[in-house]
Amino acid sequence: MGTRMKFPYILIQKVLRVFKDLHKTRINVFKDDDRALTATRLKINEEFKTNKNESSEENIKEMLKMARAVETILRENVIQAEHVEENKMLLRPRKSLLLENVPYCDSPRTKT
Repeated sequence: MGTRMKFPYILIQKVLRVFKDLHKTRINVFKDDDRALTATRLKINEEFKTNKNESSEENIKEMLKMARAVETILRENVIQAEHVEENKMLLRPRKSLLLENVPYCDSPRTKT
């Protein structure tokens, strides 16, 4: 049998946590879009499976950073859109993406 690299328990927990968080985020971001849900599930699983035999702790930590960045981008920047007519789309932003509208001002505010 081949030797298997032992990693600190905390690192294993981090890998499992980011895997779980990515799946939770994809479910939230692509709600009611079976095609996108399936595609993202397959991609997440494929990436983790491809790298499951990584033996460098440093590389694993870098991949965790990348996975966390992807999860953040999905959660904070992706908005669902649905074609409703030939040249029209219906946007479905999540409540977490809706921000208070602050009017643009050419001149900076002065401190009082």
